[in-house]
Amino acid sequence: MVNESDNTHNSDNTMPRGDMCTRTLAMPADTNPSGDIFGGWLMSQMDIAGGVMASQIAEGRVATIAVDAMTFHRPVYVGDVVCVYGDIERIGNTSMVLHLESWVLRRNQPPRIKVTEATFTFVAIDAEGRPRPVRKDEASV
Repeated sequence: MVNESDNTHNSDNTMPRGDMCTRTLAMPADTNPSGDIFGGWLMSQMDIAGGVMASQIAEGRVATIAVDAMTFHRPVYVGDVVCVYGDIERIGNTSMVLHLESWVLRRNQPPRIKVTEATFTFVAIDAEGRPRPVRKDEASV
């Protein structure tokens, strides 16, 4: 992951919390009839980003088991650069809880704008899809 900042537990909403997990461009195919990007598309981008982070923590395969407190703060428009940041909230025996935030650059220019945030829970799974332990002492991102 790209570490653009050391903003763990930032609460002032001027800087992303955690590390950048993914960056992508919002495209016309992802819009609703009003021309705004679908909330479901944004949620899927966050799930992908969280999955990348969770698989690094778990050192293997993971599955999303819950999404809590999904909040859409601002719309996303075609051409916005969407960056998803992740921060570890908790690591359990087989699962991990991540706080994810989506920020955009409009017209590829600062300042960044926070558009969405949520809490995602992932579980580490084995080759048969059964939960497996996450070794907390070796969990790293």
